[in-house]
Amino acid sequence: MAKRRQRKWLKIPRGKKERRRYFIALLALLTLVGAAAFLTPQFLAERQEAQVEDQRSKQLKSWAPYAQQLQRQYGVFASISLAQAALESDFGQSALAVQAHNLYGVKASAGQSSVTLPTKEYQDGSWVTVDAAFVSYPTWQASMLAHAQLLKQGTSWNPTQYAHVLSAQTYQDAAKGLMTDGYATDPDYATKLVQVIEKYHLHRFDLAN
Repeated sequence: MAKRRQRKWLKIPRGKKERRRYFIALLALLTLVGAAAFLTPQFLAERQEAQVEDQRSKQLKSWAPYAQQLQRQYGVFASISLAQAALESDFGQSALAVQAHNLYGVKASAGQSSVTLPTKEYQDGSWVTVDAAFVSYPTWQASMLAHAQLLKQGTSWNPTQYAHVLSAQTYQDAAKGLMTDGYATDPDYATKLVQVIEKYHLHRFDLAN
């Protein structure tokens, strides 16, 4: 049988320098082939999701010390302040958070500095999009402070509006208290808050009562 001719590109050079270059090129080729195997749509999607989660965790950690300070002053669980900020502002990435440092979707009253943006509200059993004026804060700390003061001092028509939130002994009860006290119209608001708290382990930031 005739000896099969070796393909030119597979032929290993005889010279020492040529062989070294050959193996370096071969290693580079194999590395590229291996890397390409990972660049699948699923791999890229998982990598992007991991990057998003990492960014969210970093954002929450940057807010946490001030949320703990506010818990000492006003008695609102740090985990609740953080979870509400995350849920309402898309972890600080919403247009309202970026443009106006408004982390809680607080609407503006007459005379307050504000921005007008579209928002979704739960009305009559369904979600609708409306334009609304929201408070524009100078810093995100100012937004968190106003939120804590609201829960502590209540509204102008009811100073004890958020009594169930303040008297809660656990973050779960505080989340339910927000619904009981009429903070949000979303029927799943308390459940969503608890999910955020437990997913990102925000209860580790809560101070002992």
